[in-house]
Amino acid sequence: MRKLPLLNAETRPFWTGGEVGELRMHRCDDCRRYFHPPAPVCRDCTSVKVGPVPVSGRGRVLTFTINRQAWTPELADPYVVAIVELEEQEGLRFLSNIVNCPAEAVAIGMPVSVVFERVEDVWIPLFERATS
Repeated sequence: MRKLPLLNAETRPFWTGGEVGELRMHRCDDCRRYFHPPAPVCRDCTSVKVGPVPVSGRGRVLTFTINRQAWTPELADPYVVAIVELEEQEGLRFLSNIVNCPAEAVAIGMPVSVVFERVEDVWIPLFERATS
């Protein structure tokens, strides 16, 4: 089993959006910047007018590594750990896995789209090669 995140008022929308097929990122109502991880204050302008909004779930692989050591039983080796930058905003990045794609086929700049893995009441956002 994957280690699951603690769900609270700020993080719950991110970790449960997959139930309805939505990747949700926090965005500031004042400066309109997205940010991740979720927080009660905007990192750019310090506004408290922030909240989760759905994003496209499309992005590109900024960088990645292929891990050939399965550190836990649920991680089949090899597996790809990547930093994905979402198309909504330059710098809107987060760490995830690339799935449904041979590890050797992953490349920097590769277009990806979000898919979700359900574990109990958490929907983990993962990425696969975009089809178009």
